[in-house]
Amino acid sequence: MVSEDFTRLWTKLSREWKINLEQSLAPLTEGQLNVLELLLESQPMKPSDLIQYLSTTPAAITTLLDRMERNELIIRTRDDNDRRIVWISVSEKGQAEAERGRAIRKGMIEQSLDRISSHNQQLLVYLLGKVASSS
Repeated sequence: MVSEDFTRLWTKLSREWKINLEQSLAPLTEGQLNVLELLLESQPMKPSDLIQYLSTTPAAITTLLDRMERNELIIRTRDDNDRRIVWISVSEKGQAEAERGRAIRKGMIEQSLDRISSHNQQLLVYLLGKVASSS
């Protein structure tokens, strides 16, 4: 059955990519890379702004941000007008790690895609777009 084959292949591919990405990114994690990318698109952000993008709990986001701050990937600053508000931005080290992470991920995906022709790469992206938009 096609759906079973798709599930098996998608699960295998996702698992392999995740394992390879986590090993290559270390000490950075995939979750930290995602946060850095979000921040680079629209920093500064409040921790609560991240919830809609990361589909996790506020407590998990706080833990993640604490670890990222300890590793000097982000900077937390209090709002000048309202001290209850904390703004998060990317540090220089965080920017460098985001660039390194993006390059690693891009290389890994390109290596996988290089197994098929350019035409089939375009077809694959088109078909995945169709599958993704139907959900």
